[in-house]
Amino acid sequence: MTRFDIDALLAGMVEGLRATLDREGRSQPLMVGIRTGGVWVAERLHRMLALADPLGELSINFYRDDFTRIGLHPRVQASRLPFHIDDRHILLVDDVLQTGRTVRAALNEIFDYGRPASVTLAVLADRGGHELPIRADVVGTVVSLGPEEQLKLAGPDPLGLEVLRAP
Repeated sequence: MTRFDIDALLAGMVEGLRATLDREGRSQPLMVGIRTGGVWVAERLHRMLALADPLGELSINFYRDDFTRIGLHPRVQASRLPFHIDDRHILLVDDVLQTGRTVRAALNEIFDYGRPASVTLAVLADRGGHELPIRADVVGTVVSLGPEEQLKLAGPDPLGLEVLRAP
């Protein structure tokens, strides 16, 4: 079992987000976490960046293109975007990037709310295996897993990330 130093990963992500925002001239960004694990990560990043606007939360269940195959989660919650996103810079946060389907669904939902000036994707872990041409702008760690390994995020408090061997 491999455990990751969450505080170090988040500190690196904050540094990467600040550098990206400064380089691109993106001031006063809005942060949106993808429910559930992405919101847990976003809550920590939001505090560390001391962002003025409240944190937004997306529930992308109805936007997934594969929900008939994987099934809908029994508890569907509404998204919460307590701000207007038109012409604003969005920091979209998720826990794990693998196929890119979750991010695609989140982008579809964001554009149903309006048209942002930009979207910067930040993920705690990138597992590779992307089916869609989506990549994160800021990544906490890149994880290569064997066929009998899985990545597990625990949270929200304490937040933890570990590689487990499948039983």
